[in-house]
Amino acid sequence: MNNSIKLNVKNETGKLKAVVLGQPNSNGPTPTLEESYDAKSYHSIENNIYPVEKDIIAEMETFDTVLKKYGVEVYRPDVIQNYNQVFARDVAFVIEDKMIISNLISDRADEQEAYQKIFEKVEWRKIINLPESAHIEGGDVLVYNDFLFVGTCFSEDYRNFKTARTNEYAIEILKEFFPKKRILDFDLKKNDRVPYKGILHLDCTFNIVGKDKCILYKNGFVDESDYKLLLDIFGEENCFYVNDEEMFGMFPNIFSISPEVVVSDKAFIRMNNHLRDEWGFTVEEIPYREISKMGGLLRCSTMPLVRE
Repeated sequence: MNNSIKLNVKNETGKLKAVVLGQPNSNGPTPTLEESYDAKSYHSIENNIYPVEKDIIAEMETFDTVLKKYGVEVYRPDVIQNYNQVFARDVAFVIEDKMIISNLISDRADEQEAYQKIFEKVEWRKIINLPESAHIEGGDVLVYNDFLFVGTCFSEDYRNFKTARTNEYAIEILKEFFPKKRILDFDLKKNDRVPYKGILHLDCTFNIVGKDKCILYKNGFVDESDYKLLLDIFGEENCFYVNDEEMFGMFPNIFSISPEVVVSDKAFIRMNNHLRDEWGFTVEEIPYREISKMGGLLRCSTMPLVRE
């Protein structure tokens, strides 16, 4: 198979070589409240601030430019007419040399077809298709060398939440495929309508930067012990703490091009200053406020395929 992609993602921050960036074109009309499938979009629709296509395109083009500036090979899905394809992270994700194809919620099932030409570049043995009742999305999975952090929803009424994207069965399957990894699951608060009261994906409440640092929002976890476990793993001095307003702004959901370089929203002034001044990162600041109104940010927009 020529021109194939040799998948390799061992953590969130290794030097990025190849990535899929979502597709802003032909995003379709503003959804109705009934059509929304996350709390942030619901909030944006309700308040008439849902983004328009030209702004989404402009923000993603800026992101694309930054990635290419660092020599990253950028793949894009095909365009599906009138369809939101901004958030590549949820369609599939890579752990080590395997690609796990997500079982998307039915609202988004068509999205995978647009990735066919990318999937075809991956050796078929390296692709994991999950059984239908195993639900998982890439935003809920963070790879940290020997650890795998997975956001989930253990709530009895899992099926009632559109924002509950990863279930226990999927975690069991990850354990089968990655027996040597220490898999930690985190029960996340869920709410389909009020963005302050629920977390869509783990990467909206926790993210990893550099070699050993993290961004953390305490109130996203059902059990405080989960939050404390992350403090134990990373060390308190290596955590940047996000408040409610900053979580709503999607602060945790930034993206690493390497252990030294992060792409962040230029609106995240307090955090960007901390990353630069306290931790010594190069922070590539781009505008991403419009896309944030749809419930995702920079990490959500990407699907890393190869990191060094």
